[in-house]
Amino acid sequence: MAEIHAARRTRAQQKIAESGADAALITSGPNVRYLTGLVSSNAAILLPADGAGVLATDSRYAEAAERDCPDIEVATERQLEPALVMLAAERGYGRLAFEAQQMTVEGYTALTKLEHVPGLVPLGHVVEELRTVKDEAEIELLARACAITAEAFAAVLSKIEPGRTERSFAVLLERSMIDIGADGLAFDTIVASGPNGAIPHHSPGERAFARGDLITIDCGARFGGYHADMTRTVVLGEPASWQREIYDLVGAAQLAGVGAAIPGADVASVDATARDLIAAAGYAGHFGHGLGHGVGLEVHEAPLLGPGRTGTLAERVPVTIEPGVYLPGKGGVRIEDTLVVRANTSAAAGPAEVLTTTTKELLVL
Repeated sequence: MAEIHAARRTRAQQKIAESGADAALITSGPNVRYLTGLVSSNAAILLPADGAGVLATDSRYAEAAERDCPDIEVATERQLEPALVMLAAERGYGRLAFEAQQMTVEGYTALTKLEHVPGLVPLGHVVEELRTVKDEAEIELLARACAITAEAFAAVLSKIEPGRTERSFAVLLERSMIDIGADGLAFDTIVASGPNGAIPHHSPGERAFARGDLITIDCGARFGGYHADMTRTVVLGEPASWQREIYDLVGAAQLAGVGAAIPGADVASVDATARDLIAAAGYAGHFGHGLGHGVGLEVHEAPLLGPGRTGTLAERVPVTIEPGVYLPGKGGVRIEDTLVVRANTSAAAGPAEVLTTTTKELLVL
């Protein structure tokens, strides 16, 4: 993996040079991991536009950094940003780019008060943009996270029964993901039953499942740092006509969105492909969030698919497609897959490589 991380740093250095900066201070945890392989809650990189970088971390992670990042100089520091800014000054860097989206105003102010501090300029989302297109090793990790998610979901599906609470089912599902091999959870599991299904990000509570409930389950495992994201909606008992109607509508919109996720597609147009179906059926006011988002070292990352969003999809970009219809006081349906945009899949399979393989047929339990 050292060669992969070195190649990533080289690409980042090209972007830093293009920005006109002499070096960049990288402080985002996922970005540090992407560029070095180090998993740490306190690490940063001084990455020059040309030449060798320095990875700084504290004594808790120093040995791991030496072991896991053999191709980059490691400095053991507690106050990372000031130490690396002073190093930048010692090396004569005149313009130092920093991740403005990550640094606090207080932190920035403290850096400006250091002696001989280089000129600080925003870097922008340079590393996040590089992270958008995944290499095949990353996709394999993401696929494993999705496989664990699907296996765990199947293992506990039979536990959805009248009287079980949302929270107890969420705990069962999360434990199943860990038991199967997840490093951890991609995010806190959502279990929304009955009228709670009208709340897209409902926190599972003590409401007990009852016959007639639509139950939305949004879950994901994390494996090797990569995050799965899958949502399925099931029904407990025979569905009412309105429940089947909105389920079929969301299912059609979801398939349309998956089909539109091809290289070169405008992200707002992909969103519209699904959203317009829902609007045409009379539910325009009941789908308020974006159609999807990128996934990788973070569960929500670029690109974002939604109205007014800009940009186009590229090959090997993992995204979610997750339309929903939410009816206050009644319930809701969301269906979500994690997929990889591909240019060379067969027409029969569709243009995208769908990694979350749990059936999307309405499961009547």
